Amino acid sequence: MTGGILAGLLAGALWGLVFVVPRMLPVGAGAYSSVDLTAGRFAAYGVVATAVMLLGRRTRRLPTMRQAWAALFMSVLGFTAYYLLLVLAIRDAGTEVPTLIIGTIPVWVMLLGKPHGLRWAALVPGLALTLAGLLLMTGSTREAGDASATQFWRGVALAAASLVCWTVFAIVNSAWLKRHPEVNATDWANWLGVATGLGAVLMWLVAGSDAGVLMVREDRTLFIVLCVLAGFGSTWLATIFWNIASQRLSASLCGQLIVSETIFALLYSFAWDGRWPTAAQLIACVLFTLGILASIRAHR
Repeated sequence: MTGGILAGLLAGALWGLVFVVPRMLPVGAGAYSSVDLTAGRFAAYGVVATAVMLLGRRTRRLPTMRQAWAALFMSVLGFTAYYLLLVLAIRDAGTEVPTLIIGTIPVWVMLLGKPHGLRWAALVPGLALTLAGLLLMTGSTREAGDASATQFWRGVALAAASLVCWTVFAIVNSAWLKRHPEVNATDWANWLGVATGLGAVLMWLVAGSDAGVLMVREDRTLFIVLCVLAGFGSTWLATIFWNIASQRLSASLCGQLIVSETIFALLYSFAWDGRWPTAAQLIACVLFTLGILASIRAHR
């Protein structure tokens, strides 16, 4: 259990870096879009996974057709569809409301992934602390901008669909790995990576910037380097750690560990800005941490 918890926290630490990477690129007119960065990151993930499979082709196992289809389905749920829906939701409804909706993913995973032998009352402290942290961090501002009511509620629906995608991914991924102990965490991460890389190309074709525009940008080298680093560390390596956690822990405890992504993202952001968190942000981080500890205690 300790190894699974450590793996889940390491996955959260690597995922948190994704929130800082966009800030390392120049902003303003003609800046890279969120889809460009995400497609680049996922494409790099696919390249890394393919390279690992080719270099280790004598020792790394290849998926059966059924496993390949499972990897393709899971990659859509947990990577390409999840993020594309979120980007569209932010476009229509602003940042605050979609962020609050997505921020409840750990809560839903904890509720839906509860082990049969665990009492509901045991989850209450962790859930309450997590919800309190989310509410404190997000606030009650609705950032709808000039959007019409129809556009705003469409954004809410897209954010809800994005939430469903990743919640289902977290629960089904955990169940699939437990049903297939013969598939190790690295092989599954590689299979997901190849499928996600293909999805990234489709994502870029649907919503990315024009290739000609991207190729003439002066900061294209920095863009490529950041995509490779995010694809390797924050996606391929993070997915391996998350698979280890999913194999060793219940889905409900894994759901609580997702909160660590928010904590690390905030820490990286504060470090990048060279500032201390506000009192509300600091209290929210403490509540998140206490929620994780309470959930770990409940699952022991």
